[in-house]
Amino acid sequence: VQLQASGGGLVQAGDSLRLSCAASGRTFTNNGMGWFRRAPGKEREFVAGISWNGGNTNYADSVKGRFTISRDRTKSTVYLQMNSLKPGDTAVYYCAASRFAYSSIYAYNYDAWGQGTQVTVSS
Repeated sequence: VQLQASGGGLVQAGDSLRLSCAASGRTFTNNGMGWFRRAPGKEREFVAGISWNGGNTNYADSVKGRFTISRDRTKSTVYLQMNSLKPGDTAVYYCAASRFAYSSIYAYNYDAWGQGTQVTVSS
């Protein structure tokens, strides 16, 4: 069971990036999915989550209106579209699969994690 995150990179403030998280070995079609991030010297924090069918999404206040989470169940892939990026968004971003049909803001509710992809936003 693997989650492979990709799409990170070095961008300037105001730019956009789209992160992808592809599942292999297990499709997670009935699981909520989430994106978390860990900035240098900070705790891991919830960024965005989506329910098993994409009908429910939730976001951290810091990214509302700028980030959009989506999923393509036919491709077993979850996306995080990040617009209007800020230096404060710099972090390693992780995708994760929830134990449940809906996402959660709590990391302990996730039982499968990707390896992380680095996002660096310069001012």
